[in-house]
Amino acid sequence: MTPPFFSPRTHSFRLTLAACCSVGISLALSALAFPAQAQTGSGAAVRGGNAATATAAPNRQAPNRFMNIKEITSPSGITAWLIESHNVPLMALRFAFDGGAAQDPPGKAGVANFMTGMMDEGAGDLDASAFQERVEEIAMRMGFSATRDHLFGSFETLTVNRDKAVELARLALTKPRFEADAVERVKKQISSQLAFQAKDPERVAGRAWSRLAFGDHPYGRPTDGTSASVLSITPDDVRAYHRRVLARDTLKIVAVGDIDAKALGELIDKLFADLPAKAELTAVPPVKLKTGGAMEVLEMPVPQSAARFGFAAMGRKDPDFMAATVVNQILGGGGFASRLMEEVREKRGLAYGVWSAVAPMAQSAVFSGGVATKNAELVKSLDVIKAEIARMAKDGPTQKELDNAKSYLVGSYPLRFDTNAKIANELLGLMVERLGIDYINKRNPEIEAVTLADAKRVAAALLKGDDLIVTVVGKPDGLKATPMTP
Repeated sequence: MTPPFFSPRTHSFRLTLAACCSVGISLALSALAFPAQAQTGSGAAVRGGNAATATAAPNRQAPNRFMNIKEITSPSGITAWLIESHNVPLMALRFAFDGGAAQDPPGKAGVANFMTGMMDEGAGDLDASAFQERVEEIAMRMGFSATRDHLFGSFETLTVNRDKAVELARLALTKPRFEADAVERVKKQISSQLAFQAKDPERVAGRAWSRLAFGDHPYGRPTDGTSASVLSITPDDVRAYHRRVLARDTLKIVAVGDIDAKALGELIDKLFADLPAKAELTAVPPVKLKTGGAMEVLEMPVPQSAARFGFAAMGRKDPDFMAATVVNQILGGGGFASRLMEEVREKRGLAYGVWSAVAPMAQSAVFSGGVATKNAELVKSLDVIKAEIARMAKDGPTQKELDNAKSYLVGSYPLRFDTNAKIANELLGLMVERLGIDYINKRNPEIEAVTLADAKRVAAALLKGDDLIVTVVGKPDGLKATPMTP
């Protein structure tokens, strides 16, 4: 998962669920964590060689020892991953389509995000009010969101209401109304959000960094759009995006909970079979970040300035990606255990917090970070950050730092699987990144295999201080503002 800066906050989806049912589902999903191995269904085809095995030794490196992950194929040929558990009568479904905001038409930044806000605004014969009432009546939770490269959807339902929930989700996916009055309503909501975000130095710095780093590439556009682009979006824009992007050939699906393989095969056919067979995606080219570094300072009358910084990194399939992940954990990804937090906050008291991350995308990858502090301390904070980047690049980590980082990354991995919703999210992430159904067996050994020599070599290759791209928003002492870009 990428940090908020690299997955801009999408239009907030409505949690259409009565409060008591919401609490009940959340608690029940927690109770379903690490389901026991279930009986294999007899309908949909189930592939052998699952990620989990009955003989897996109980150790912290194998969260899947609690899970039997099956790959099923529906009667129409749609594949999905399933973790079956009948302990509690609930099911969580997660799915994704390739595309995301990178498929926004030129001049229409924010269409993908806009569409996700429209998916519960009426479908089939139900207008927005009737649709949302039906969702609430059956205690169903449903949501959609967009990132740069993907559209995500989810729903959670009680087993007793599963058929009704599937029908509502099917209507939302395949027969959305996208009516003019709903478009105007959502347009006002998103415009209000954008106006609020325009006063947030950290959000503005993040958007400015993407524009400065990626330029005219689709990654340089704000995922949630601009005030002008959102106002220009029409119902036809939303319909055209939906028609081009939501298709079965890029679909990834994960289900966790009270459903067997046969029932899931039938469910996903009902839910997705009416979508087009193939998406009509515009090719998004690979993009390399500019070298030589850059800085942009945008003035905002606030007492605290925010900065974003970063440069190119290794992609997710690069053999050095895990070593880069470990190096980042030591430098700025490990919270209070990281060098940046130690040097910026603990030793000097320059800022409350500072972070960094390695963020892979479909057509690029970046090392990124951020800091926010009072105007008088921003330049000092950036100087310390640059010095620590240079020190890590030159000397690499110590053996103790390496051991501690690896121990944390390995030991904390099972915490990503402690509820059914988190299990579904994590597995969908593996599908989206095309890492394979057995990746949870491989992930921790890959981290354990990183040596001190690997970490030092990758730190030197990754941390190119001369290529650092920085955006600052606020009124920082000692930095001259450059013109604000609309």
